[in-house]
Amino acid sequence: MVDITQVTAAPSPDLITPDNCAVLFVDHQPQMFFGTGSGDRTAIINATVGLAKAAKVFDVPVVLSTVAAESFSGPIMPQLPAVFPDYKIIDRTSMNAWEDPAFVEAVKATGRKKLVIAGLWTEVCVVLPTLSALAQGYEIYVVIDASGGVGPQAHDHAVQRMVQAGAVPVTWMQVLLELQRDWARTETYAAVTDVVKEHGGAYGLGILYAQAVIGAHAAG
Repeated sequence: MVDITQVTAAPSPDLITPDNCAVLFVDHQPQMFFGTGSGDRTAIINATVGLAKAAKVFDVPVVLSTVAAESFSGPIMPQLPAVFPDYKIIDRTSMNAWEDPAFVEAVKATGRKKLVIAGLWTEVCVVLPTLSALAQGYEIYVVIDASGGVGPQAHDHAVQRMVQAGAVPVTWMQVLLELQRDWARTETYAAVTDVVKEHGGAYGLGILYAQAVIGAHAAG
């Protein structure tokens, strides 16, 4: 029951902010993309880069990880180190990143309790660390459009499994706009709209149109 006397104009503590989350990119590698069949791979790449740039705009800590990069899966997609050139990429042998001490230490070093995670494949390299981190008290937000599985059922059932365990499904655009949350935040306004124009499809074209017709400060 709502106590009207306690209602205020305040955000929910469930929202992610630049100060309470970290973003984890797990196994966005060529061999993993080759086996991805749950959705358009170009769209997954676009969403992954959009998510990376969202984290960059708001200075959110990031963990980059690969599995068997030299022996099987190939290097991380080059767009990620292009956004984060100074970040070390943690290569693992374990399919479950949460069983790799270096990965877990990197996550702990961020000091954040909310983890935004994207990766390939959803049913293995995303679901396993998600369930493991949830079991240790983290709050997990799975970026479903920056993740992919070997087929639609594999991806969808993995998402259902994570949701049932307590994870929250989000999209990369949702993460970007949740971090911004107020167009009056001028310090990140231009950078956010730049990311949308580059990776936001029709929404990005809408911003270009609005800025051309209304003016440079048209809201997204």
